[in-house]
Amino acid sequence: MTHFDLIVIGSGPGGYVAAIRASQLGMQVAVVERAELGGICLNWGCIPTKALLKSAQVYNYTQHAEDYGIKIEGSIVPDFEAVVKRSRGVSEMMSKGVQFLLKKNNITVIEGVGRIEKEKTVVVINSTQVESAPNQESYTANHIILATGARSRQLPHIPQDGKKVIGYREALTLPQLPKSMVVMGSGAIGSEFAYFYASMGTQVTIVEYLSRLVPIEDEEISSHLGRAFRKKGIKVITSASVENVDTTRELCKVTIKDSKEKITEIECEVVLSAVGVTPNIEGIGLEEYGVTIEKSKAVVDDYYRTNCEGIYAIGDIVHGPALAHVASHEALICVEKIAGLDAHPINYKLIPGCTYTSPEIASAGMTEQACTEQGRAVLIGKFPFTASGKATASGNRDGMVKVIFDKQTNEWIGCHLIGENVTEMISGAVVAMNKKVTGKEILHSVHPHPTLSEAIMEATAAAYGEVIHL
Repeated sequence: MTHFDLIVIGSGPGGYVAAIRASQLGMQVAVVERAELGGICLNWGCIPTKALLKSAQVYNYTQHAEDYGIKIEGSIVPDFEAVVKRSRGVSEMMSKGVQFLLKKNNITVIEGVGRIEKEKTVVVINSTQVESAPNQESYTANHIILATGARSRQLPHIPQDGKKVIGYREALTLPQLPKSMVVMGSGAIGSEFAYFYASMGTQVTIVEYLSRLVPIEDEEISSHLGRAFRKKGIKVITSASVENVDTTRELCKVTIKDSKEKITEIECEVVLSAVGVTPNIEGIGLEEYGVTIEKSKAVVDDYYRTNCEGIYAIGDIVHGPALAHVASHEALICVEKIAGLDAHPINYKLIPGCTYTSPEIASAGMTEQACTEQGRAVLIGKFPFTASGKATASGNRDGMVKVIFDKQTNEWIGCHLIGENVTEMISGAVVAMNKKVTGKEILHSVHPHPTLSEAIMEATAAAYGEVIHL
């Protein structure tokens, strides 16, 4: 029986990062993966969706080329099949990149479905074998990290059939562009696909159970996205739920109930269920091994240790935001703690969130509503991109920056952005808030002009009544 210092089950942004860091620290490492290296993010999530959204952005530019003094003769139409093909190619390239990194770091890749058994044993069933004759191998390790990720959440009354009612996986590879689509849920997944398909020409309707789009964001940011979506022709229905989807006819008949119990029906070609994800905790031996489970997730400490010695869990199967960058950082902390380094727990109050619609959304820290609920006295500054020279020159002035400071300490506690490329601006804010930077320190730092990022300085100046360009 082959023995390793560490076995990681799952090769997504949590799993492969854990494996590589462990190898860097001198451990003999194996990764067990049942599908493509890179996991959902690289193959069926973050990366391929961004490739689709880039195609939508390019198409949008061609539609407004004359605004930039460029004339395009003849019609410009999206080749949906080619758009999807490019997206798949990008994912394949990234997956091969992970394969290269694992090989470079001398990490053993074991193909199959992994399950933990007593005495830190991992049993792997080769998924290419028929059920009647599975190829089963066992491996042992000093430490085992579970990084099995999550899958599209299924609503019991609206099952996904993969054709008329689909999840994010099918939404990435539809054989043809649907004429109409209902999107259930307006989180990052639902909003991004809604924007992409609307850009391609699909008539999109979003149904959100809560009172606003992207409900975890600041209210002003949500309202701004709602206006942008409606302007684009996306129909937005909030405070409503999809009660039923009849798929027996050529078109789906979607029954929607609003907060006043009013029932309406919409016909569409495809329904996209984007109501969250479900952790992959089944079939990996957690309960049999005795790992504590709470609300369908493994219970861990600040260093991702379960209640069972030598067994760890990271990513979507533990409590916290189900985000790729969170899983990667949890992987680093987990492995460095195993190696005896001085690992620093994550501050989950400052996890950046990004939604790659147009306009993009990026945020970190407290929202204005959260401050109000806590009775916290704050200073709030806002700066619209309509007043930004760089945004005006780029031809996209839609959006704003909103910053929040503690009134007593001046500490920067919240940053909320909506606009072009704002997902590239949030990292600096996260670093600053982690270091407890004050508003005055932001104002004393010279920001480059013309940039979109200087809007953060302008919003900060607005919070202190010192703004120049408003």
